[in-house]
Parts: sequence; structure tokens; C-alpha cells
Amino acid sequence: MNHGFKVGELAKSAGLTVRTLHHWDAIGLLSPSSRTSSGHRLYGDADVRRLYQVVALRDLGLPLEQIAAILDGEPDSLGDILAGHLARIEARITGLRSLHGSVTALLARVGTGAPPTTPDLLELVDEVSKMSETFQSYFSQEQIAALEQRRDRLGADYFDNVRAEWGALITRVQSEMDAGTEPTDPKVRALAKRWMELLSAFDDGDSGLREANFRMRAENADDIARAGGPSQEMIDYIQRANQA
Repeated sequence: MNHGFKVGELAKSAGLTVRTLHHWDAIGLLSPSSRTSSGHRLYGDADVRRLYQVVALRDLGLPLEQIAAILDGEPDSLGDILAGHLARIEARITGLRSLHGSVTALLARVGTGAPPTTPDLLELVDEVSKMSETFQSYFSQEQIAALEQRRDRLGADYFDNVRAEWGALITRVQSEMDAGTEPTDPKVRALAKRWMELLSAFDDGDSGLREANFRMRAENADDIARAGGPSQEMIDYIQRANQA
């Protein structure tokens, strides 16, 4: 007879991270039905069933707050959610058709012996990036369109420079963390100030964009860190520096 799973056991069995389960508990999406005598989370059979539902709905591309609305049975939520999901699917189909056309054109050019130019390849990379399933599940089509318009207005060089500076800044912050520098140190606070300025370069002060960006990072922290982005520990370090 199963007496329940501790958070580490459930995370390992489900192929998730402990941090993900902690986050889902914090937002009320998946909370353990009991605790051990020492206060540790303990997930029962009903919790495991809900976990399966969460994962299944997330694989459909639904944001976590919409998943919670479905599972908690909020009145009239399912129709709106499915309509929004359908809109995202249709947008993805449109994007795939565009990407298909671009790849087909480049393949035809290669077939004639003319290699694709650097601008051709950069445009293809841009289209592939736009098709990122993770990105599209957190940002609305209106937000993505606003980002594209802003990129067109400021120019590709501007955003290339911002991306390059992000990489350098992450490296510098990690060096200070490795050296044991306190977040209150003036040089760390200067790095944290620049960190917030670069965030503003992304969202231009739009609270909706920033909230979506934070949510995407929080719910995909391990994947983002593996891809060279900041770890959760680094985010916490920067937050402490900004609060100093």
C-alpha cells in the first residue's frame, strides 16, 4: 500500500524537478494533501492523478493559470480556454506554413548551386525562434506582435547588442557569486542595476510582458539555465542586491 510520495520521490518518478513542484504548490496548482510529522510535503494518490492532469494539459500548450481553472471547475472557463488554445494552434499553423515556404525556397536555391546568404539564414533563424512552443505558450499574439514591431523600430543591431550584453552580464554575476561577494557589495548592486535596465530593454516598461517573462522563467528555470540563461540562485542573488 502506498502511503504517499515525498516531493523528491514524486519529482524523480514524474521526470520533473523539485523546484517545479514547489512552484506549483506555491501557486496552488498542485498542493500535497498531507505532510509528514516533520512537515515535509506528502503527495497521495489523488495528488498523483491531478499531477497527470496538469502535465497532460500543459503539453497541450495551456498556461498554468488556465490549467488551474479547468481542474478547479471554474464556471464557463473551459469554452474560453479552448477558444484561446485554438487561436494559438491556428497561429502556429500559420507560422509553420511560413517556415515551410522559407525552407523550401532556400532548398531550391541550394539545388541551383547558389548558397543561402547570411541575411537568408538569419531570417530563417528568426522564424524558427518565433515558432518556439515555450515562448508562444506564455506570450499572447498581441504581445509577440508588439515585440516584433519594437524590434523593427529599434533595429536588429540593437537587440543583438542587448543579447550579447546579457551573456556577458550573466558571466560577471556568476563570477561574483563564485567569489562569495555579498549582494550588498556596490559592484554587485551596479550589476543588478544594469540587469534591470536590460529587462526594460525587453519589455519597455510593459508590466504584462514582464509578468509573462517572469512566469516563463519561473516555470522553465532548469531548461533556461541549461541553455545559458540565469539560474534561480542567480535571480535570487540579483533580487537581494536590488533590495539592498
